[in-house]
Amino acid sequence: MPATLEKFMRETVMNNARSERGFTFVELMVVAVIVTILAMIATNAYDNYVARGKVQAAKADLTALASKLEDELQRNLVYTPHNNITTDAIRHAYKGWTPSQYRDFTYTLQSTPTTYTLKAQGINGKLSTCVLELNESTIGYISGCGAMTEW
Repeated sequence: MPATLEKFMRETVMNNARSERGFTFVELMVVAVIVTILAMIATNAYDNYVARGKVQAAKADLTALASKLEDELQRNLVYTPHNNITTDAIRHAYKGWTPSQYRDFTYTLQSTPTTYTLKAQGINGKLSTCVLELNESTIGYISGCGAMTEW
């Protein structure tokens, strides 16, 4: 066999043996880094999605409580005055109102015979800066709730 052919066959066999070993450590590390980055992005997107859902539910809680107050106004022609009562006292005063987000928000009610202000303040995590407010004119305000800025 000529020397060049023998050399060619030896190199071919060596290359095939090298390619059958599997992935290198560097290749595995690159894949691990890519998977980690994708997981971080997905986790953050999911957390934002969950927070938006909780804010929407808190808005619904405030709207339901506002409905209870409007019913009271229709029956008595005035709102019952309350001085910043919180979730448990509100539940006691307005039977049937049970907030779905009581673990994530603290609700407060301030009212006079002609006005009221309802608030939902986030308790922890991404919601800790979130404040929702609703008044007797059904004007809602949102602040500190991330991308959610409109009622």
